[in-house]
Amino acid sequence: MDNQTKWTELLQQAVSQPGLILKAYSAFYGYSLGNQLAAMVQCYQRGIEPGPINTYPGWQKLNRQVKKGEKAIWLCMPLTRKIKDKESNDAQLVITNFVWKPHWFVLSQTNGEPIAMPEMAEWSKDRALAALGIQEIPFTTIDGNVQGYAQKREVAISPVAAMPHKTLFHELAHIELGHTAETSFTDSEHTPRSLREAEAEAVAMLLCESLSLPGAEFCRGYIQSWLKGDVIPERSAMKIFGAADRILRAGKQE
Repeated sequence: MDNQTKWTELLQQAVSQPGLILKAYSAFYGYSLGNQLAAMVQCYQRGIEPGPINTYPGWQKLNRQVKKGEKAIWLCMPLTRKIKDKESNDAQLVITNFVWKPHWFVLSQTNGEPIAMPEMAEWSKDRALAALGIQEIPFTTIDGNVQGYAQKREVAISPVAAMPHKTLFHELAHIELGHTAETSFTDSEHTPRSLREAEAEAVAMLLCESLSLPGAEFCRGYIQSWLKGDVIPERSAMKIFGAADRILRAGKQE
């Protein structure tokens, strides 16, 4: 793991290793999904017991000391700069890029005072829809093969959907990935349908596993059927992790 790590590689590991995401989510709760997965992969590679992570000074504030010779965990950090709003003249922080930095250590890499393990907040569909500004509307399609659909910032889930939570995640993903807004783009700017479906199902898989809900195994097969042997592009992988993070955070109580 270094500054050349690609999101595509992390996503491929998530798709190919059942249970990896849930373990990462449980161990590194509070960080972005991409960083949770990156931290878990590094722990596996280096034989480190997964657990809470913090920076060197962060552990010192908790009266814990990093063990001699321990190497830091790499996580992805946003680079920001201030931009003035032309109308209000207020300065706003804008993310301009992302960079990998080795600044974190896992609990098992430290000695010192015991710490309380973080509690994971329960995810709520109603809370997520409200926070994301998405409305659930009645399902009106008569096609029995359709489990759900999304349009603009609205979702509809079939009352007889086999896995309503997975279908909801898939449709929310279409919105958060920007697919439902693409009707206003030119034809050349449209994301191919195969990639749209693979992106949305990858988000659904990340959410199902993070929340320990059934369906991730079906997501994996669905993703592969749309990719037909291709690999999800780096830009798409970044979008997938971002959309999954937004949906997860929206459904948690602060």
